[in-house]
Amino acid sequence: MSAAVPRRAGVIGGGRMGAGIAQSFATAGAAVTVVEQDEAAAAKVRERVAGSLERAARRALLPAAPEEILGRLAFVGDVSGLPADADLVVEAVPENAGLKAKLLAAAERVVGADTVLATNTSSLSVTELSASLARPGRFLGMHFFNPVPASALVELVVPEATERAVVDLALAWTAGLGKKDVVVRDSPGFASSRLGVALGLEAIRMVEEGVAAPEAIDDAMTLGYKHPMGPLRLTDLVGLDVRLAIAEYLHRTLGERFAPPALLREKVARGELGRSTGQGFYTWND
Repeated sequence: MSAAVPRRAGVIGGGRMGAGIAQSFATAGAAVTVVEQDEAAAAKVRERVAGSLERAARRALLPAAPEEILGRLAFVGDVSGLPADADLVVEAVPENAGLKAKLLAAAERVVGADTVLATNTSSLSVTELSASLARPGRFLGMHFFNPVPASALVELVVPEATERAVVDLALAWTAGLGKKDVVVRDSPGFASSRLGVALGLEAIRMVEEGVAAPEAIDDAMTLGYKHPMGPLRLTDLVGLDVRLAIAEYLHRTLGERFAPPALLREKVARGELGRSTGQGFYTWND
């Protein structure tokens, strides 16, 4: 195990992001406890991680056998099952501030005073989430990107109350995962979501106005500006519902330039959420 990753880590929520975070820490050598609501949900997380590890193994990207890495994962049904001696606990539930605050506060009551708590929020105020905590100095944002195992970036979001030693630990753990850090002051949308959502919303407006087809808009950015993925395909991957929730938050906090386009609202209302449902700005068959 790398000395630069937590010996024990916890992940609250085993969705696509939570599973990826758990896999990344387990791959680096950490023992990881994942909080999921029941055995059926836990089985799905284990299956998702196992499939991802098998694909990585075929590409010779793993430091150990998939079975060994998978063996570092444990599952519990409630935050009360988190290990008291965890070095790090990452919350990775949906973008609901009340839910996040409730789970973070519950986790803080279980773990030790030295445990670092982190939220994987992509846009919510980390400072506001810390208001539910007795030890806000041991808390920060660790914003991972999808798909987590393959992504090279972790955005570290630092409120004023966060201790410098906690930031240093987060920097070391990010490096231990083989990822690059971007450190930002806590502000609406941070750096990544604020810029990414601005581009995505403008691309949606262009579709709405009939300027060009989604494929053409994406090609303009991938071929013309060397973006690895166009903003509309990325919106499908992230989820139109997720994009809408972030845009609504940024609209409230930063003003009209982040007002969600009507087309985005319509697609979400129809259940066209992107890759997860098979239809967004593109049709997905996988």
